[in-house]
Amino acid sequence: MSIQPKIKTLKTFNDPVYGFITVDNPLIFKLIEHPHFQRLRRITQLGLTNLVYGGANHSRFQHAIGAMNLMRSAISTLRSKGIEISDEEEIGANAAILLHDIGHGPYSHALENTIVQGVNHESIGLQIMRNLNKEFDGALSLAIEIYTGKYPVQFLHQLVSSQLDTDRLDYLKRDSFFTGVTEGVIGSERIIKMLTVHNGNLAVEAKGIYSLEKFLIARRLMYWQVYLHKTVVSAEYLLMKILLRAKELIANGEELDASDSLRFLLKNEEAFDVSDSDVWLKHFLKLDDFDVLYSMKQWIDSEDKLISNMCKRLINRQLLKVKILDRPLTDDQLNDLREKAAKKLNYGINDMSYLVFQNSLSNRAYSSGDESINILYKDGSSKDISEAASIFRFSSLEASESKHFVYFPEEISFQ
Repeated sequence: MSIQPKIKTLKTFNDPVYGFITVDNPLIFKLIEHPHFQRLRRITQLGLTNLVYGGANHSRFQHAIGAMNLMRSAISTLRSKGIEISDEEEIGANAAILLHDIGHGPYSHALENTIVQGVNHESIGLQIMRNLNKEFDGALSLAIEIYTGKYPVQFLHQLVSSQLDTDRLDYLKRDSFFTGVTEGVIGSERIIKMLTVHNGNLAVEAKGIYSLEKFLIARRLMYWQVYLHKTVVSAEYLLMKILLRAKELIANGEELDASDSLRFLLKNEEAFDVSDSDVWLKHFLKLDDFDVLYSMKQWIDSEDKLISNMCKRLINRQLLKVKILDRPLTDDQLNDLREKAAKKLNYGINDMSYLVFQNSLSNRAYSSGDESINILYKDGSSKDISEAASIFRFSSLEASESKHFVYFPEEISFQ
C-alpha cells in the first residue's frame, strides 16, 4: 500500500459559518492573495443593510471563501457517488466560484444603476478574470469556461451559476447568520449531500426534496425581509440619487471632493466596454466602500444644498420615509407630493425628483425552465421541483410577487 504525500496547507480561514477552511492549492492561494481579490474585504456583502440589521457587516471576501468551501464539499460528494471529476476540473470550478463576485464594486447595485451604467458586475468580473488569466499564463482558462458555461461538463457551471448553486447556498446561510433573520437558515450541508448528476446536469436525490423546499421558501422570505426590505431599499435608492446628483454637478463644472477613481467614473458620461478600456477598469478596481463613504461625508459640506441634504440623511440614518402602495401613484399624485415637499423644504420643484419618487420591486423564488432544479428518483426518472414538491401552492413560489413603494422626506405627511 502506497502512502499518499501530505498536502501542505497554504492558508487557513476561521469562518464563523463553517469553521476552519483550508487552502492547499497554489493557484487558489495566489488568487486569494491577489490585490483584486483582497479588494473584496473592503466591499460589504449586503451594502447598506446594516442600517436595518446592525450585524450585516460581512464582506464579499468572506462570501467568496464560503462559496468555494461549499464547492469543494459538492465536488467531494459527487465523486463519492462515482461521478468523475478530474483534479483540473476541481481547481477550475473552485477558481470560478472564488472569482464569481470579483466584478462587484462598492454598493454594487447602486453603482450599476448610476455611474457604471451599461455594464453589470458579471461582465466586469469576466474581464477581470481574463486579465488575471493573462497574468497567470492561462491557468484560469478552464475556470473561465466553467464560469461562462462553455465547458462541456455542464453540472460544473451549474454549481457556479444556477438556481441551486454554491453562491446561493452560501449567501442565504451567511446573510441569515449575520442579520439574525432565522427565516433564512437553510440546510446547505444536507442539500449538498443529496446532490447528484443526471443526464449531465445537476440534480438532487428525491430524499432531499424537503430541504429544497425549505431552501426556496427561505430565499423568498430573505428577499422581502432582508434584500428588499423597504428601509434597506430606501437607503440604497438614496445612495443612487446622491451619485446621480454628484454626476450632474460635476458635469456642470462643480468641484466635488472625491477619490480620483470615483471622480473619474462620475465625470464619464458614456457606458464603457470593459474589454476595451484598461484605464476604466484600473479606476474601477481601486474603488471600495471607503471611497463612497468618504465622499458622502465630504459632500455634506457642499454648497449644493440638495446633495448636502441627501448625504446628511444617509450618513446620519435619517432616511426617506417609505409607504407601501396598493398600486403606483398617478403622475398627478406624484407631482402633488413633490410640490408639497418643495414648499415644506424650500427647494425648487425640479429638485424634488431626488427626494420624492416611487418604484416597484418584484420577487420570484423559483423559475422553471432552462435552469430548473431536477429531482432524481430511484427508478432513474426525474421531475422539476415544481412538479415534485409537496408543499401547498408551489406555484406561488414561481409567481412574480410585486410591491409598490413611494419615498418621501419625513418632514411631509402622506396618507
